[in-house]
Amino acid sequence: MNSRPTKQQERPHGGANRDLPPELGSDSIGIFEGRTFMLSNSVGDVPDNSIAGLVHDDTRYLSRWELTLDGLAPLVLSASTVDSYSAAFFLANPELPDLRANGIGLRRERFVGDGMYERIVLQYFGVEPVSVRLRLDVGADFADLFDIKRAGRSRLADIRRGHRSDGSALSFSYRNSRWSAATTVEAAPPADRVEGDSLAWDVRLERGDTWGCELRVLLNCQGMDFEPAHRVFGEAPATDNDDDAAYRWQANKPDLSAESELLRNVYHKSAVDLVSMRIVKEINGQRIVLLAAGMPWFLTVFGRDTLVTAYQSITCGPDVARGALVTLAAHQGTVVDDFSDQDPGKILHEFRSGELTQLGVEPYGPCFGAADTTQLWLILLSEYWRWTGDDALVRQLRPNADAALRWIDEFGDRDGDGYVEYGTRSPNGMRNQCWRDSPDGVQFADSRLPDLPVATCEIQGYTYDAKVRAAELADGPWADAPLARRLRGEAADLRERFNRDYWLSERGGYYAIGLDAQKRPIDSMTSNMGHLLWSGIVPPERAAVVARHLMSDEMFSGWGVRTLSTADVGYNPIGYHLGTVWPHDNSIIAAGLARYGHRDEANRIALAMLEAAAHFDYRLPEAFSGYDRSLGRRPVPYPTACNPQAWASGAPLLFLRTMLGLEVSDGVLTTDPHIPDTLGGIRLTGVRVHGAKRIVDAAGTRLRSLA
Repeated sequence: MNSRPTKQQERPHGGANRDLPPELGSDSIGIFEGRTFMLSNSVGDVPDNSIAGLVHDDTRYLSRWELTLDGLAPLVLSASTVDSYSAAFFLANPELPDLRANGIGLRRERFVGDGMYERIVLQYFGVEPVSVRLRLDVGADFADLFDIKRAGRSRLADIRRGHRSDGSALSFSYRNSRWSAATTVEAAPPADRVEGDSLAWDVRLERGDTWGCELRVLLNCQGMDFEPAHRVFGEAPATDNDDDAAYRWQANKPDLSAESELLRNVYHKSAVDLVSMRIVKEINGQRIVLLAAGMPWFLTVFGRDTLVTAYQSITCGPDVARGALVTLAAHQGTVVDDFSDQDPGKILHEFRSGELTQLGVEPYGPCFGAADTTQLWLILLSEYWRWTGDDALVRQLRPNADAALRWIDEFGDRDGDGYVEYGTRSPNGMRNQCWRDSPDGVQFADSRLPDLPVATCEIQGYTYDAKVRAAELADGPWADAPLARRLRGEAADLRERFNRDYWLSERGGYYAIGLDAQKRPIDSMTSNMGHLLWSGIVPPERAAVVARHLMSDEMFSGWGVRTLSTADVGYNPIGYHLGTVWPHDNSIIAAGLARYGHRDEANRIALAMLEAAAHFDYRLPEAFSGYDRSLGRRPVPYPTACNPQAWASGAPLLFLRTMLGLEVSDGVLTTDPHIPDTLGGIRLTGVRVHGAKRIVDAAGTRLRSLA
């Protein structure tokens, strides 16, 4: 990562600089719950002046957390996550003057949620009694998330420190104008000594003795009451809180019975990860749940990621989609503000809560630097209504939908050419405001960068789909026939113009990724063509051509569709948007292929993705490298992909829906299965449609039961 962890600026050269910090390495351990994460090295330590630490809501509350025995770091035997919110570290003493290595087993059990809780247990396996000094060095720099990854302003001189006289606690606090934060570390039993910002215990052990202490890290901040406290591994979810939207979503998701163990494992992992990335908010007195973008740096609301994940997971229940719709509507743009790229009716891109945002230094409270989120919000509103029949919410959000449609025509289309384009007005804004949001994510086939503003192809597809779907709502719960006619006419006009202006006859015919400021086609061949199939803007006679390109050797790696063709000059298998394979991208492509009847191609992508997941502990990461499958037996990881990431975890859910051919029309669930033979039979129990739970049982192309 480069200077700061925003999705655009952390990846300045398509990922070339996104290296893991050398002080942690590839064996770092990250755990998370809601908006809290803890990142450490394999010892369980947070070295001083590293990117690791305990972070909640974009602020680091622990910047140092180092454990030593007689001044030396323990040896690592094993370290791993247990649950998404917990980790276990099995350690041993190093060689000490009076003790051979491995004489003491040291275990750290760590949990996040409602701050952090850690148990430390020492067990002695030697013969003669031994005395050791256990020391924990603690630090809290209260760095803003944007400062963690750059040489930002040090707050150390302004941090107040304190401790209890009995050694039971350390405290750190910081205030800057109206923004404040505090960390308290409680220890039981109390430390024998407090040495500056360190707690020290003198431990005497005889053979077989076990000694332990408990550490609790308390954070003085808002929102902690929405995160559960964890103390043991493998906790069962609460079953007595029907008001908890996160619980409802987890409890009501369909039960999968499948002959394929691979499919079962990936489905289960995705569901667990999505629940772990939940954000619970209270709007108008009601708790709602939506999903953060990803671990570790994006445990916050991202318009695009949140909306796409809600769409992917709609078959698991409507609560996440409802939460996304209501939350994003509550923060919809109302004014023209260049600093945040805000316009009336626009749906946000990213919402941050740290000091720099709260004090107006960074434009993320919220930032509106995305040209596709508004259309995706309309698409999700339609999909939510199709699956729920919730006329009341759709009518309630009608003013927001009207504002979104006005944004498309009045602000999204900057020059009146009928296309939505983007070009930041903010000094801290993002160059690319589509899903390929790295600075070089949109480029010509010869690798030149286009002049802004740019109108990427998939944004036009989303716009088309949004207007078609909004017309359906106008005919339905809004009861506005004139609006429906107008929107359908505008969508048809857009479809005709788009297929004239974006289609290129070269290379067998394909869609340009966009138009530049001079309205010239940006001629790179990208995976964005698959999003066009998903949107329905592609004429049937061109769909087969697009499908052939997507499944060609230049685009399909064997693990999935690459973001950029290997024939383009800018191709790089480890370039962030220049040849990597993204699971969420592939889930949309597969859904688009299936829409046009290319079910075998869709299954080929879905099966490849499931097989790739098996190499990542059944969890699809944000992205992986675009190297061809023939070059090795495993997909090559992308160095610092978010893992888990919401729309990557949502991808298997959309693959499953695509294979089963699940759609809802007028409250009726229809299914057109086309399941790969290698997966065998699939049974989904509890698919919610208009409040009723349905059962889908299919194998191959045969629907065995729909009840």
